[in-house]
Amino acid sequence: MGGGAPAIDRLPLFHDIRGRPVLVLGTGEAAEAKRRLVRDAGGVPVDRPDGTTRLAFVALDDGAEEAAARLRAEGLLVNVVDRPELCDMTVPAVVDRSPVLVAIGTGGASASLAKALKERLELLLPRSLGPLALAIRAARAEAGTTAAERRAFWAARLAPGAPLDPLAEHPDPRAAIAAGPAATAEARLHGLDLPRDPEELTLRQLRLLQQADRIVCHAPLPPAVLALVRRDAARLDAVPRPVPPGLTLLLRPAPGPASA
Repeated sequence: MGGGAPAIDRLPLFHDIRGRPVLVLGTGEAAEAKRRLVRDAGGVPVDRPDGTTRLAFVALDDGAEEAAARLRAEGLLVNVVDRPELCDMTVPAVVDRSPVLVAIGTGGASASLAKALKERLELLLPRSLGPLALAIRAARAEAGTTAAERRAFWAARLAPGAPLDPLAEHPDPRAAIAAGPAATAEARLHGLDLPRDPEELTLRQLRLLQQADRIVCHAPLPPAVLALVRRDAARLDAVPRPVPPGLTLLLRPAPGPASA
């Protein structure tokens, strides 16, 4: 894939802070909001770091820049309230369907935009999404033995209109999972001619890129297009023989003036 500009502006991570200290500096509503956030995630707000503290929230009217620099020098990742240029980490807007969490970040560009997206997604995502995730976790042993078989099993059930469509309400997700035999992962090889502009991708092309178990590129494609391939798909130099179970895509630039 090479170097160049990053494919994403930030690295999104979910951090487990249950039972762990998180430093919160400051008084007032902004600091209290961060303490509530830490407690809601199972963490322990503290007002001074020790050897186990790794995260810090700074909500100071005066001295925020100096405090952030000092804490960063001590090895902590720092968030400074309303100062994105001083932050190692930012706090996303979160749609909570625990254990499913949808985090919306703008890299500090606009909290209002993140809030507006959160409000739309709150209406879109059903409340049964959390119980569905728990049922899937409990049933993972039923989904086949290989990674390709497990992907095929869940892809068949989570597709739009399928028994486990995540955007539909599921009063009994365990029963929906149990319905029908496990899917068998077949070996599939598809050639895909892709435009050089990601905005010109069809829905079918985008779906295949997101479903691929492995890809093979016999000609250069723009990084913006390759960034849409599922991140854990294997990148190969040649089509393996025999073709293994799952979906293998042979990616080519679409013919025409744009790919000349």
